[in-house]
Amino acid sequence: MQKRKLGKSGLEVSALGLGCMGMSFSYGPPKDKQEMTVLLRAAVERGITFFDTAEVYGPFLNEELVGEALAPFRDRVVIATKFGFDLSPDFDPRGMKGLPGLNSRPEHIKQAAEGSLKRLKVDVIDLLYQHRVDPNVPIEDVAGAVKDLIQEGKVKHFGLSEAGVQTIRRAHAVQPVTALQSEYSLWTRTPEKEVIPALEELGIGLVPYSPLGKGFLTGKIDENAKFDSSDFRSTLPRFTPEALKANQALIDLLAGMGERKKATPAQIALAWLLAQKPWMVPIPGTTKLHRLDENNGAVSIELTPDDLRDIETAASKITVEGARYPEKLERMTGR
Repeated sequence: MQKRKLGKSGLEVSALGLGCMGMSFSYGPPKDKQEMTVLLRAAVERGITFFDTAEVYGPFLNEELVGEALAPFRDRVVIATKFGFDLSPDFDPRGMKGLPGLNSRPEHIKQAAEGSLKRLKVDVIDLLYQHRVDPNVPIEDVAGAVKDLIQEGKVKHFGLSEAGVQTIRRAHAVQPVTALQSEYSLWTRTPEKEVIPALEELGIGLVPYSPLGKGFLTGKIDENAKFDSSDFRSTLPRFTPEALKANQALIDLLAGMGERKKATPAQIALAWLLAQKPWMVPIPGTTKLHRLDENNGAVSIELTPDDLRDIETAASKITVEGARYPEKLERMTGR
């Protein structure tokens, strides 16, 4: 597995990370803990060193799973987690119903970090993201709280998720931001306009989440797909039968390039991301070993400038149908 550095921070991780959310949250009921432990350890054996979790996934279940599974490999892995939601006792973790409110008050950040340290069974959090920008707390206060945690030796690196450019700049001025985590793929290209140029200027890495479009870019989901109410894709405008049918053009594009490269649509989608910038580290999630191996195969696929031009030309003629989130969740992004 190749390595990459997230921006100018010096934080080196595997070229692909592993998003762990789906093991405990959002994609149906939590998966079997023993099976997921086997998968997480298999990822380490295959060279993956970058694992992504958050206190809200479960809530808390995912951090506990990741902490326990990776404890024997602590010196070989980088674990990223997130704070920023108010996890009251009545929060319903099924799908995204009853989404908790935001809370990035400095005292809450410090409480959340203490909880994450315990659940992850670590002395220091490698990368701590603000999960969503809290409009009620100045970002300078958030960055200052994480700066305190870094000075106390409880956190190594500070990250933001789905933040807008002005927020990134203001935070970075208080405590250097190592990475921004935002959705980015061939079917969600929002960061290209303003965010990616700003990250390049500031020397901040980008961690694209949902790099396979929540499973769509694997080519295994069509308009006949049925999603259980515990799968949060059942609430997403982009996963209605009409949108899925309209967006198949993207799969045709990936499959066509896949034939040329002897690769799957998912591998082309990931290889395309890896080819964008050397400081981008996608974190595809999976609960299946064969998918983990398929995803990892993307690292050895080289897309030439001609290949990338062909993908761009074809993609420019495709209009992606459907918003990526319902309105309430969409409002939490790009602040």
